[in-house]
Amino acid sequence: MNPTLTRTWSAILFDLDGTITDSAPAITSSLARTFTLLGRPVPSDSELLSYVGPPMLEAFQEYAGMTPDEAVEAIAVYRAEYHGAASLDTAVYPGIAGLLERIHAAGIPLALATSKPELSAIAILTHFDLAKYFTATVGASADETRSKKTDIVAEALARLAVTGVDTSAAVMVGDRSYDAVGAQANGIPAILVEWGYGSPAEAAAATAVVHSTDQLAKLLLG
Repeated sequence: MNPTLTRTWSAILFDLDGTITDSAPAITSSLARTFTLLGRPVPSDSELLSYVGPPMLEAFQEYAGMTPDEAVEAIAVYRAEYHGAASLDTAVYPGIAGLLERIHAAGIPLALATSKPELSAIAILTHFDLAKYFTATVGASADETRSKKTDIVAEALARLAVTGVDTSAAVMVGDRSYDAVGAQANGIPAILVEWGYGSPAEAAAATAVVHSTDQLAKLLLG
């Protein structure tokens, strides 16, 4: 085991989609409606799944070949579709709520660092009664000026620091290479979970990979 993962963490950052929640049904169905409303062919289910995780503005350009202006328009349509009850067609992965409760009880500050719009992320955490465990909740800004995972992780660390949290021994938990790259850019290790939406190839960017919440708990709590 990597020695950097045997220390006591001063703070833990969690991704949301594919890490805390199985949100693909809500996201992919909203995306399908978005493509229909834009008059574009609806991608296959497997293609739509690739949109879960990366910043949506980037995903529309990379996967659908949209121009930056077209991607901005698509974001507006998508957010209107992925709103309210539609965004709550999701579920918390088994064992995650209990793990968050244990981390909180152990006195380790938690922050959410997600590419999902911040208000949507707050609504989802609140709906599942998980918001109470998080010292900071950071997502993409409404104007997309903060959408890259590197910037989101940086903002999460900054908001923790403002509250007096020691971020010198922080760790990121996610499921996609974007989480690992964002963590690395901010000088912290990343643990990727196998139950999310990442591919085996993406795991190469991680400091460690776990296949169960028990494994994750061991790395986070000892």
